[in-house]
Amino acid sequence: MSGLLTRKDLEQLAETGEIDTVLVCLVDMQGRLMGKRFHVTNFLESAWDETHCCNYLLATDIEMDTPDGYAATSWEAGYGDYVMKPDPTTLRRVPWLEGTALILCDLIDHLTHEPVPHSPRQILKAQIARAEALGFTPYMATELEFFLFEKSFDEIRRGGFRELDPISGYNEDYHILQTTKEEHVMRPVRNLLVAAGVPVENTKGEAETGQEELNIRYADALLAADHHIIAKQAVKEIADQQGHAATFMPKWRHDKVGSAAHIHQSLFSGGEAAFHDAEDPRTMSGLLKSYIAGLLKYSPDMAVFLAPYVNSYKRFLPGTFAPTKIAWSVDNRTAGYRLVGEGTKGVRIECRIPGSDMNPYLACAAQLAAGLAGIEEGLELADPVVGDVYGMDDVPEIPHTLRAATETLRNSQMLRAAMGDWVVDHYTRAAEVEQEAFDKVVTDWEIARGFERA
Repeated sequence: MSGLLTRKDLEQLAETGEIDTVLVCLVDMQGRLMGKRFHVTNFLESAWDETHCCNYLLATDIEMDTPDGYAATSWEAGYGDYVMKPDPTTLRRVPWLEGTALILCDLIDHLTHEPVPHSPRQILKAQIARAEALGFTPYMATELEFFLFEKSFDEIRRGGFRELDPISGYNEDYHILQTTKEEHVMRPVRNLLVAAGVPVENTKGEAETGQEELNIRYADALLAADHHIIAKQAVKEIADQQGHAATFMPKWRHDKVGSAAHIHQSLFSGGEAAFHDAEDPRTMSGLLKSYIAGLLKYSPDMAVFLAPYVNSYKRFLPGTFAPTKIAWSVDNRTAGYRLVGEGTKGVRIECRIPGSDMNPYLACAAQLAAGLAGIEEGLELADPVVGDVYGMDDVPEIPHTLRAATETLRNSQMLRAAMGDWVVDHYTRAAEVEQEAFDKVVTDWEIARGFERA
């Protein structure tokens, strides 16, 4: 695909002066690109093989503080280095930044020379390896929902995050007129991502004022997560270049619909769709049924990986297209899981639980871990729910607070078996850090509610 580069391509572009900067990036726990900007000549001479970063990048919170309680690193341990090992298959142009290329890195322990187990990219790679050991190749696609605002990040921050005016004034779901007004942002998002090797399918207005959706073509699971993370970076940077802010915060205002990041997933075997069975009334293979049963059984266990912040849980409200119940359905958007493509070879399951703030590597890895557990355990799938799932009292609920989700992660024997104690303990601590930070703060809502009347 256009936009992807080989080393030889980069050498030629460096000679002509078309590329002078290379972003050498890792993905942190929050799903953000972190790294260094190399002059292209130095990157080719030395950093092509490896460079280094501080290991605190996988033991920090969203503010880049250094909370205690992590076994991986600490002040006592001295915050040493990780090796950043560039993955040459990810080298690509960054067309929205002049003269710039980007490459993603895997993280290697400086002492053991083994992959860092709690690195998000490595966590997903480990689950892909589990699927491959069973004879399957997992394919996924993620949807990116976000809000665009009239003002820029800097203007909004200087205003204390109070003047939050969406770019449009009304619900723009599928709305061509309103989204035409936003093409100065969304057209370059589509075109420049395609030029960077990210196979964008389409964009559309979503079901709220100023809300957008970006859809990317399905790919193998690791590539799908890579595409997601690059697209999210592009949206923020391109919007900022046009004087606007783009937020992937799932619930920026209590009376607005939230933003999701749905995950479509399927398994292939020998190039054939392993989820498809032409003889089944719904064209669902037994494998797909056990996979979905695993997703249902272990949804509480993986909630932190789908909804990592306190704010994430504000999105789970009835009547908002965000699910509140752990159920599967056939093309029913009130359920946590929706069967898509019934009757076709593209039959697959869509998880509607993740918010737009998810780290795609962690969320996709958790989905794979649960689905594969369902296959390994030979779980049977109950009939799909029919009707409005929001009002069904006999259907189990998604954890509705980060505190509850943290406990299910801590106690998940399935995830400890699939990912290892080290990974589960590390991300349990990350969730605790987020909750502790929130618990210390007196919010505007508390002051307005109780300042005079309490």
